[in-house]
Amino acid sequence: MWRVESWPARLGAALQGWVLPWRCLLCGARGTQGLDLCPACLAELPRNLACCARCALPLPTASACCGRCLRDPPPWQAAWSPFRYAWPLDRLEARFKFGGDLAAGRTLARLWAMETPPLPLPQWIVPVPLSRRRLRGRGYNQALELARVLGRQLGVSCRPDLLRRNRDTAAQTGLDAAGRRRNVRDAFSARAVRGVGHVAVLDDVFTTGATLAACTRALRRAGVARVDVWALARASAGRS
Repeated sequence: MWRVESWPARLGAALQGWVLPWRCLLCGARGTQGLDLCPACLAELPRNLACCARCALPLPTASACCGRCLRDPPPWQAAWSPFRYAWPLDRLEARFKFGGDLAAGRTLARLWAMETPPLPLPQWIVPVPLSRRRLRGRGYNQALELARVLGRQLGVSCRPDLLRRNRDTAAQTGLDAAGRRRNVRDAFSARAVRGVGHVAVLDDVFTTGATLAACTRALRRAGVARVDVWALARASAGRS
């Protein structure tokens, strides 16, 4: 069940906005709705309202299954990606993921938590794990930080221990779809589970779906009956 923020949380946000006003991370104007975004920049965020329900690919009109998914069905059941990976959200995402900007990360997490989730909700949210090398360099896993906030809002347990990255992989950025698939082949494994019929694998950006597919297959092998994929933003590039 979607939960509304408690009155102490709303009061705390209001007091913070009065003592230390929210400031837009994009233009510096006064923030709104307890966010470091002004009304104008908030309105500019590219929402992914018309998309494929199976892979969240942006489409002219919403569809239960796009042509790509009909030709090559993905291993997951459904996808949820409330934003498109485009300006200005991509700027905030890059600052969070590569620039160490935790304020941008908090803003992105709150934006996602304000969206209405798909039903039925999963039993667990499973963030995509980072390699040890990349985690040491970045200092945090951006998928885990988003998953924690979303899990608290939805009342769904976040399980970062369920998936394990077996080896370091090259960065997916710059690789084509085939290269991305090769890069993450057998890169993940999952703990065996019992009595869990539905989980959602969560990442920050869904591009080709290669990483999400590899994670999904690992969870299915571990005994999960249904896997959905969730990502904050969906790139326009199609899955292949």
